[in-house]
This record gives sequence, C-alpha cells and structure tokens, in this order.
Amino acid sequence: MAKLISSLILHSFASRGRIFYNFHSTLSSSIKTIATHIEALRKTSVSVEGTPKKHDRFDNVDDALALFNKMIQKYPKPSIVEFTKLLASIVRMKRYSPVVSMCSQMGLSGVSNNVYSLNILVNCFCQLGRIDFGLSVLGKMLKLDVEPDVVTFSTLINGLCKQSKISLAVSLFDEMVEKGYQPHLITYSIILNGLSKMGDTDRAVRFLRLMEEKGFKSDVVAYGTVIDCLCKNGLLKQALHLFSELKVKGNRPDTVIYNCLIHGGYDFGSIDTVRTMRKQGIEPDAITYNILIDAYCKEGMVCEAIDTVQTMRKQCIEPNVVTYNILIDACCKESMVCEAIDTVQTMRKQGIEPDVVTYNILVDAYCKEGMVSKAEDIVGMMRKQGIGPDVVTYTALIDGHCLQNKMEKARGVFLLMTKEGCAPNIRSYNVLINGYCKAKRLDEAIELFNEMSRTGPSPDNVTYNTLMQGMFQLGRVTAACKLLGKMLASGLVPSQVTCTILLDGLCKSGKLQVALKIFQAIRNSGLELNIVFYNILIDGLCKAGHIEEAKELFRKLSVEGLKPTIYTYNIMINGFCKEGLPDEAYQLCRSMREDDCLPDSISYNVMIQGYFRNSSTSKATQLLAEMVEKGFSADLCTATLSGTQLDRKDEASNVASPSDPENFPFVVLGNKVDVDGGNSRVVSEKKARAWCGSKGNIPYFETSAKEGVNVEEANQCVAKDALKEEIYLPDTIDPAANRGRADANVDMYHVIFPKWFSNLKCWE
Repeated sequence: MAKLISSLILHSFASRGRIFYNFHSTLSSSIKTIATHIEALRKTSVSVEGTPKKHDRFDNVDDALALFNKMIQKYPKPSIVEFTKLLASIVRMKRYSPVVSMCSQMGLSGVSNNVYSLNILVNCFCQLGRIDFGLSVLGKMLKLDVEPDVVTFSTLINGLCKQSKISLAVSLFDEMVEKGYQPHLITYSIILNGLSKMGDTDRAVRFLRLMEEKGFKSDVVAYGTVIDCLCKNGLLKQALHLFSELKVKGNRPDTVIYNCLIHGGYDFGSIDTVRTMRKQGIEPDAITYNILIDAYCKEGMVCEAIDTVQTMRKQCIEPNVVTYNILIDACCKESMVCEAIDTVQTMRKQGIEPDVVTYNILVDAYCKEGMVSKAEDIVGMMRKQGIGPDVVTYTALIDGHCLQNKMEKARGVFLLMTKEGCAPNIRSYNVLINGYCKAKRLDEAIELFNEMSRTGPSPDNVTYNTLMQGMFQLGRVTAACKLLGKMLASGLVPSQVTCTILLDGLCKSGKLQVALKIFQAIRNSGLELNIVFYNILIDGLCKAGHIEEAKELFRKLSVEGLKPTIYTYNIMINGFCKEGLPDEAYQLCRSMREDDCLPDSISYNVMIQGYFRNSSTSKATQLLAEMVEKGFSADLCTATLSGTQLDRKDEASNVASPSDPENFPFVVLGNKVDVDGGNSRVVSEKKARAWCGSKGNIPYFETSAKEGVNVEEANQCVAKDALKEEIYLPDTIDPAANRGRADANVDMYHVIFPKWFSNLKCWE
C-alpha cells in the first residue's frame, strides 16, 4: 500500500488537468458519506461538559470556531468524536480552510486522530483543489496505523475526477479493489461520472455493466450520466438503446434524460417529444424548451422557435435569459440585428435583464456587419448596467477592427483589455495574428506570436496555421517551414488544415517536388486525405505543365475511394486547355455525370476559351450557344476571345439574352482590382477600355467590392440608364460563378447584366 501511495502522490504533482462540468450531475459528494459516519456517532457522543449535547449544527462559522477554541483549551481534552462532529459541521458550511487549520491545531495539542477526522481532512484538501495534500494525508494514515476505509478512497477518487485526472482515479479504484476494499455505490457513481465527463463512452458503458455485475442496481442517475455522454459524442443509437433498457428494467426516465436525448438529436426539433414526456407524467422544464428552441434556431427556423416560446408560456414556464439569448443569437446570425435589438427590448419588458452573453452576441453581430462604432456603443451600455466586458467582448471588438483593416485600433483594444485586468485568451491572440496576416503585416504577427509564446497562452493549431498561411502568401517559404518545425517540437499534431496549407503554399511557391514528397509522407502517416489534398496537388501539377502526372493522380481518386468535385474537374479542364488539349477537356466534361457532377459556368468558359485559343471557332461557338442555353454567362475573357463573333453589340447581347438588347444598360466591371495589386491580371485596363469603346462606348468601371472602389458610381450609372429607358432589368449573368476557378486570373473581369443594380455592391 505504501508503494501505491507514493506513486499516486508523485503523479498528483506531475499531472495537470481542467475541470469539466456536467449540468445534470446529481451525485452525492463524499462529504455526505462522511457525515453519515459522523451521524452514527451522535448517540454515543458526549459534550465537553460530560452531558449529551447537539453542537453539530451552527448558524455561522464564528460560533463553531469559538466552541473549538474552548474545546482545544480544555484539560483533559474532549474526545476525537466531539472534535470530529465539530469539524463535520463546519464542512457542511463549505468552509474548508478553517477545518485544515483546526486539524493542524489538534495535532499540535496532542489530539489523536481517527479515520473519520482524517477523512474529513482529506475531503477538505480535495475540495480546495489540493489532491496532492489529500494523498499525503493518506500516507500519514498508514504511518499512524490508521486503516483507511472506503470513504477515504472514494473521497480521493472524487478529488481526482474533479481535477479531470480520470486515469489516476481509475487506477486508484482498481488498486483499492485489489487490496480487498469493497467500493460502494457512490464510488462507482463517481468513476462513472468522471469517465462520462471525459467523453470515454466505451469505458463508461463497461463501468455501468460492472456496477450491475457487482450487485448494484443502476438507477436513473447512473443511466442518465452515460446517456448524456453518448449523446454528446454523437452516439445517439447507443443512447436510445440504454434509454430502452432503462425503461425495461422498471426505471422511469426523468426530465434530465429526455433533455439529453433531445439535445443529442432524438426526435429533433419536434414538440411531439414534449407531448410524449407529458403522456408519461414527466413535465418538461425550461431546459427542455431551450434545447428545442436552440435546435430550431440552428436550422434557421426562427419562426418555429418563437412559436415554441409561446408554447412555454402556455405551460406556465417562463422564458429565461438563456431562452432570449438563443433567439437573439439566431437573429444576429441571420443578419437580423434590428430584430435582435427588439428581442432585447421584449425581454426587458418581461423583467429579464440582459447578461454579458446577451451583450456579447450583439457586439459580435455589429462587428461582423462592419458597424464597430455601434458595437462600442453596446459596450458602453454594458458598463452603464454594471456589466464589465469580458474576454469574449474584447475579442469581438478586436475582430471587428481587423475585418475593417484597422489594425492600430485592434491592437489598442488588445492592450486595453490587458490594462483592465482581462487576460487575452488563445482566440484573442489568434484573431489579432490573423488580422496582421490579412493586412500583410507579417512582422507584427510574428512579434505577437513570440509575445504569446513568452507570456500568453500556448499557441494552438489555429495559431500556427494562420501564421504559416500568412508566410506562404508573402513568399516566405523557409520561415513557414521553420514554423512547422517549431509546431512539431511543441508537441502539437498537424491537422488536415495544417497539411493543406503546407501543400498549397509549396505548390504556389514553385516547390512542387517538395510538395509531392510531403504528400506521400502524409499518406504514409495514416492521416485521412480528403479531396482537398488531391485538388491542391492536381492544380499544382497542371500549372507546372505536368498534365500527364495530373491525369494519373486524377485517376487514382477512385482507387482512394474519393469522388472528384466540380472544382477538381475544372482544374483538369483548365489544365488540358492550357496545354492545347481542348478536346480532352471536352471529353472529361462529358464524363462528369458519372461522378454526379454537372458542368458549371467556369467549365464552359474555360473550354470555350481553350477552343478559341486553338482557333477552333466553330466548336467554341457551339459551346457558347450551349452555355447560354444552360443559363450560364460569358465572362469578359470569353467575350474578348470571341472576337469576330462579337463584333456587333446585338451579338454580344445574345450571349446574355436580355429581353430588350437595344436599350439594355450594359456595364462592364473590371472587378477585384484589389487582388494582388493587379499584378496577376490577364486583361489590362487599356485593353478593357478599348473593347468597351469598340462596342458602342459601354460604361466601364475598375471596381473592388471588398474595398468599395467605384461600386457606388457603377450603381448610379446603371440606375440612370435603366430609369431613363424604363426597362425591365433581367436576371444577372452570375459573376460569382467564377469563385474558386482553376485559373484565378481569368476571373479578373466580368460582363455584368444586373437584375437589381442595388445589389451590385454585394458582388465579388
């Protein structure tokens, strides 16, 4: 036993953990068990005056401490039983530190401890988060020849579980059984709860079975603990099996178990579940309805969520701040910020004041909508209500400024939160680092990363991924690879995102052979490779002119059990066309149906351009007609390359098929001029303007929706012409269809025929 104790004490100093909370846990604590032992001594105990006296209940700790001081000064000293009763009464007040001090005084005064008093001391150390001292008391018990009992071990096991040291708790449980101690139901329940909090579903189920094998009847709490664990880990089928088993054994499921199942997806989003509960005599509570409301909101079914709130009220269950926060969050995610504000007013009228979560939802929503000043107004409102901003509030503001590329203001908020005693968390650092990287201020991002490594939270995968991607985008390949080495040295395991950033960065930096070697190493490591990995490599091979190798990798997709996406096909189509093989591109396009894919606007435009560049005008014209028939539009590169086919404006109109081509307000936008400073553009501004001039001086604007360049001017131009002619504005030729195309340069320009010119600012 001494060997066991020394081993556990060593582990208790070495291990680190964090506490997880389970909202429905109703397990009895070891204090109650200790109190049971003390209660058994009540009848046989005597007071310091020698007559029976009940002093195990006090109104405050000061009375208990006053009595203790009298007892410790008595001669002869009262029995350990009297001291133990007093200690237990203070523990019931949840005042653990005074008990530790009193036990120390008892030892110095020569009061001999027994197993009950030492168990109380072990419990106090565990409640104070000092499981290491609790294990030391166990060692002291052995030294004093005081035999520990089941309560001793159960208390220590509970302490270990509270610190998420579940493996140590299970080891102590196993050794306890091995030494001949018989665990009671509370001990099993503590371990079961710990395993469930850790998400170890297999061991939790096995432990439930072990309880039953040892003759303990698993109750609703035990089953509910495991069912909740299964639901949270997406194992709904197994949870429903245990739910059925619980009912077969004569147990009546309670509201908590139904809440777990509803939250896990059972009878998702259906008020019928609530009716089922009522038929069985089980009344749903506010948590039940909040789970249903949250489920509706996550599916964008806000009206159904509001109806559920009305149902709550009809059942005399008043919505609480959580209910309203769910609704407010749903409105904000649907960009219905005004409706969210109205909901805040409604909850106030109901006598429910917003909490920090409510305000944080609004701050985040305004920041994401680009209205940081309004978000700051909300923070001011918080302070007036006596609610201080927390790390979530500050991080949302930092993100808002970063999205507006106002990095000085973002840094200012970061410094302010530190000054006000709110320590930035990992997300705060990651958001600011990402902002610096997006603003191409990489040195400041690296400086913040180094600061974080010295004094902040440890960088996580997101931190390394963000910084690595920023380095690759600015061509700092060596620095990115060194950062990856640092990440591996820190003990972090690269995720799929890490690997795709690495491969994409290497391919775009011309390090194709290195990328291929790393790709093979990743495959050999056993990491599951999805279609994104293959898309990156196929694209890299095509752009490097290795079309045969790209074809071979494309063919391997079916062997790997992967289906090519439309993006994969477009990469290959573009690769064939660049190599002067438009017929192969055409054949591949026709085979897309086999993989449940259909050609899109990008597929057609790239093939048409490929045929025009290879002087196959008739085939290009045929595809052009087919594209228009399918409802897709020509981009400016396709229109430019069509040359003689688009000599007249009316023939250009046929590509877009407007209802009134003679009076239609054509506008050409050279969009995304902010990308790469215009260095990667294929069509120059001079050439674009010349083309527009040759087509009857079509208005031309160099625009950026992201930066807001010339967007309003283009709006006004279209509006003026449209209103002047009083014409109907037909459907837009989809300019967004070029997103993610294999050749991003071709996406520099679009011929735009707007349906609602007011939406033109949203097109990117």
